[in-house]
Amino acid sequence: MMEIHPIAYFHSPFTSKFGIPRQSGVVPEVEGEIVFCKPYDNPVAVRGIENFDYVWLIWGFSGNPGSSGNSIQETAFDDGRDDTVHLSVRPPRLGGNERVGVFASRSPFRPNGLGLSCVRLKEAKKGRLVVLGADLMDGTPIYDVKPYITYADAYPGARSGFVDAAEWQPLAVVFPKELQQGFSEADIKAISGALSQDPRPHYHKDSPRIYGMPFRGKDIRFRICDNKVEITDII
Repeated sequence: MMEIHPIAYFHSPFTSKFGIPRQSGVVPEVEGEIVFCKPYDNPVAVRGIENFDYVWLIWGFSGNPGSSGNSIQETAFDDGRDDTVHLSVRPPRLGGNERVGVFASRSPFRPNGLGLSCVRLKEAKKGRLVVLGADLMDGTPIYDVKPYITYADAYPGARSGFVDAAEWQPLAVVFPKELQQGFSEADIKAISGALSQDPRPHYHKDSPRIYGMPFRGKDIRFRICDNKVEITDII
């Protein structure tokens, strides 16, 4: 068995899983930092990375039950048939009602709890990288960083399975000016972008309840009605 350990940890304005964009790049305004652990905090480890626009992150779903920030463990799944092995999932893109195979999805519940994200590199600093568009929670362990290479990693026109067939329309977001105080323009765009993706669990789609999304130490309170998100308060 191979044992792997974090080479870095991610710092994000999203301090819980709720509200995090479901895919990297969906909300490009979200800014975060990759902070390297010793000995990888040495500038030699990232020499030349500033010449790339995007990087791949291999990371761990540390917020899932049974996961660990220091090692990869098998995660138990519930597909209604087995308590330990989960072979199918219900993607939000399909309304949470239709199942596809776990390996035909990007569900966060993986057999080995590993995530893969492509993020835009904004800046390389000593011992850290500033990136945009990540779909990672604050404190997420990073297991590897690799540069994105266009000729090898991009396949324009490739089929995307059920994603091609299931049209996704972002929700309109109403963010009152009086509630925007204390947030930067980038943060306002990041909050609005995240909420436009409808972070509610699929089984809450008909609920008029008030939700709270943690962001930079504050609780963004909102409700959704008629395909519109209304931010009601900032706690």
